[in-house]
Amino acid sequence: MQDFYKILGLNESATDAEIKEKYNKLKERYSRERFYEGEIGNEAARNLTKLETAYAEIMNDRGNKANAEGVAPNFSDVEQLIKDGNISEAQNRLDNITDRNAEWHYLQSVIFYKKNWINESKKQLEIALNMEPHNQKYSDAYTKLKQKISYSESQFRSGNAQDGEQSGASGERQMGGDGANDCLSFCATWCCMNMLCNMCCR
Repeated sequence: MQDFYKILGLNESATDAEIKEKYNKLKERYSRERFYEGEIGNEAARNLTKLETAYAEIMNDRGNKANAEGVAPNFSDVEQLIKDGNISEAQNRLDNITDRNAEWHYLQSVIFYKKNWINESKKQLEIALNMEPHNQKYSDAYTKLKQKISYSESQFRSGNAQDGEQSGASGERQMGGDGANDCLSFCATWCCMNMLCNMCCR
């Protein structure tokens, strides 16, 4: 594990925040340099792969140690990342938490909702509620989510009905509504013009 810290240029006493900051800086650097020509680009690509592996292993090891020591998982970091709109990192942090309690499933539901994966969000909320059926936060979120789903479905059905009415109106015109009237008007005008021409030519 010590070798992974060396890749980031840190020691094992570094905080999670320090690790994340160093990871982001190195990732930005290697991502830019890997497009350079020659050995510089190749070396940067190799370093980027090592960096990703090291960061994942370090964070996973820290999460496992915290759970083994009975330390409560830190969901506040995940909540803050969600609020900041950093959904990808929030998912990474959540994935590293092995104690998947009701709060874990609730936050997973929120992340899915942010991704507009509504059905998956609903399933995660249901799991959270099954684990803690009297939790008011989960209950309120589930009620709001069901209301959103019902509203979306009603809008969808309403949209189809309007389309059908428009199709019906269009079909009526094609089957002899305004189109038929236009045709009769044209024929009458043509007949009158033809009669006038015949009279002039006599």
